[in-house]
Amino acid sequence: MSMIKVLVIDDSALVRNLLRRILETDAAIEVVGTATDPYDAREKIKKLNPDVLTLDVEMPRMDGITFLKNLMRLRPLPVVMVSSLTEKGAETTLQALELGAVDFVCKPQGEPATAIKRLSAEIISKVKMAARTRLKRAGRASLKEAGGEDPAGLDVEERYGVDVIIGKTNRGRGGGGPIIAVGASTGGTEAIKELLAPLPPGLPPIVITQHIPAGFSAAFANRMNRLLALEVCEAEDGQPLLAGHVYIAPGHSHLLVARERGGYCCRLNDGPRVNRHKPSVDVLFRSVAQCAGGKAIGILLTGMGDDGARCLLEMREAGAFTICQDEESSVVWGMPGSAVKLGAACQVAPLGKIPEALLDQFSKMNHRGAAGTPRRAHSHTLTT
Repeated sequence: MSMIKVLVIDDSALVRNLLRRILETDAAIEVVGTATDPYDAREKIKKLNPDVLTLDVEMPRMDGITFLKNLMRLRPLPVVMVSSLTEKGAETTLQALELGAVDFVCKPQGEPATAIKRLSAEIISKVKMAARTRLKRAGRASLKEAGGEDPAGLDVEERYGVDVIIGKTNRGRGGGGPIIAVGASTGGTEAIKELLAPLPPGLPPIVITQHIPAGFSAAFANRMNRLLALEVCEAEDGQPLLAGHVYIAPGHSHLLVARERGGYCCRLNDGPRVNRHKPSVDVLFRSVAQCAGGKAIGILLTGMGDDGARCLLEMREAGAFTICQDEESSVVWGMPGSAVKLGAACQVAPLGKIPEALLDQFSKMNHRGAAGTPRRAHSHTLTT
């Protein structure tokens, strides 16, 4: 693989130097230059022909959003946004993802040496993934390799499995009403919006785990609530799950579903990261498999890594109907691709077809009624 050429765009000299130091620890990445603002960046893009940009959200002379709009219109390149942990920074970052940015990282905080140790693996992973995303869209490579591996080649913390949060049991299958569980990571904020936008208000409760930092999940939930017909909120511990409502895992906790008085409620858990993520999709999916069984529908969308794949299989084995986003419509076919390889998907579909598949399955569940034994796992994978 050839070197990934990166241009770092940030008005802070400290952040520019810090990002350069982080990225240059990886032998596959070359920081070909830095730019202080979008005007400087425009000239250096022409001169240096980078593969990936890291782009500050807030800059003088032209803000990052305006620059991103122009870039995607005139010369599309994979962009990783660098955002501050503020309410304004979160909202602007979500706009950037809507405009076509591949992913984002939070701006390093505190003493530089500590920040490098804490953030290097994430930043390197996302830059490498962004470079492969561009290649895939140009038809020259596949992102299947972004499955269960560590794309940065760095394993900086112990990788805990889902058992550290919730053990595997067979108790509590079925008995409650229908419920829909959704997991996503890279590219997921826009995929979730596209999934939810066509859905009517009368659906069962929808619980979502999107890999997102603390401080961004509330802004994401608020943004979805403004844009959609459904009621969307950031999940709270003990909150009852209501029909027509969507509950998004907060960025600081795992989201689990528990049985309560014939229905369901949210449970938040501040335990260790699972599959290097908190919140983890595997944690959500296992809890839904255990408390809803065949009354559940599980959906795994675009994302890097394999979080959610194993416990989507557990949902299917418990009788749930499971859907994975297909490779062509995914920004990264890591999480859904891993699930498909495990046989966890009852159906594989383009993102635009998943709402239809979901509504069709819910209609079938309604016709069957609440009584009866949970459905067993399907014997083959369907492709829409």
